[in-house]
Amino acid sequence: MAARHLTFAVGDVHGCLDQLRALLDEIEAYASSGRVIFLGDLIDRGPDSRGVVELIMAGPTRAGWTWLTLKGNHEVMLWGASSGDSDVDWWLMNGGQETLVSYNGTVPGRHLKWMRDLPSILVEQYRIFVHAGVDETLPLEWQGDETFLWIRRPDDYSGEYWGRHVCHGHTPGAENPRTIGNRTNVDSGAVFGGVLSCAVFDDDEPGGPIDFLTAAVRLAAT
Repeated sequence: MAARHLTFAVGDVHGCLDQLRALLDEIEAYASSGRVIFLGDLIDRGPDSRGVVELIMAGPTRAGWTWLTLKGNHEVMLWGASSGDSDVDWWLMNGGQETLVSYNGTVPGRHLKWMRDLPSILVEQYRIFVHAGVDETLPLEWQGDETFLWIRRPDDYSGEYWGRHVCHGHTPGAENPRTIGNRTNVDSGAVFGGVLSCAVFDDDEPGGPIDFLTAAVRLAAT
């Protein structure tokens, strides 16, 4: 029997390095090989954005694995604050202060460039991976980061999505990860006391996830 080709789509990390490491351990225990897609918002709000970025930039340490990272709106806010394209205070008030602390006040240029150059969406035969979502009422080629990184839909919403299944983060909820129709949301609010989640997909089969994996918040000992 041929081995399945699996994709693990990870929701918003937001600087939660311990949870990310735990989830990656869960993923590598689940399968001997596969692809991990990080759906953006690696940074801000949590305690160790720098550690998260450095871990993901370094890539997988085990043979048989590939990692792909998409950008989220928080990566865009950081780039805008650093380049002067948007307001610094806007980013700082949305978790940027915690990111600056993790970097001791200065984000290295190579990290900024890496985040700037991340793709915003991955469209495949059976699925669309994106940070926030897509607007199925418009042709996909008419859409850009304003939609891919910022759109929000009601929790019970699903569209047809051109015959594909959409997997995204961006909108946190304690009930996530969950699938509604043709849409799966894997933002379980790790940085807000929830879990860090990923959806598991069989690349050779259409439809939603075949499983979910989670890593709970680890509380410091008192």
